[in-house]
Amino acid sequence: MIKKLRELTGLSQQAFSDKYEIPKRTIEDWERGRRKPPEYVVKLLERVVKGDIEKEG
Repeated sequence: MIKKLRELTGLSQQAFSDKYEIPKRTIEDWERGRRKPPEYVVKLLERVVKGDIEKEG
């Protein structure tokens, strides 16, 4: 889910990390399935990322 959201933005892991202030290592772990993000984080990121995409579009 996190990877799909990041890909929607067109950002690299590093750029996504910088923009949303999430450690790059955490994003890597989420995307590779080593760790699972809390559900509230997924929902919050969905809202924020989709809002950002709408603003840019």
